[in-house]
Amino acid sequence: MEKTSSGLQENIAGLLCYFFGFIAGVIFLVIEKDNKTVRFHALQSILLEVAACVLWIAILILTLILGAISGALAFIGIILYATLGIGFFIVWILLLIRTYQGTLWKLPVIGNMAAKWAGI
Repeated sequence: MEKTSSGLQENIAGLLCYFFGFIAGVIFLVIEKDNKTVRFHALQSILLEVAACVLWIAILILTLILGAISGALAFIGIILYATLGIGFFIVWILLLIRTYQGTLWKLPVIGNMAAKWAGI
């Protein structure tokens, strides 16, 4: 593991990008100029948070529409919302573990985007 511009080990800086989410991702993206791995983790963290927000808003809108049709149909949206939350939580934990271990784990779609933008 190599040091980063922040003085932290590469795996610790990457872990912090995920642990503190969007804000830490932006901070490490700004302060880390040389280490492509940390920049990748910062970008992937930002993109994951954006994707989660977009999906949660879409499910909220779907739930409101289904609820307007029938209160019982709104239950589908609530189940989707809970499933998405659990899914993102599991992905977040796996990202924390794998990043700490020094593994570069690319998520589908956003991982490739982050790798391309980070120059990996």
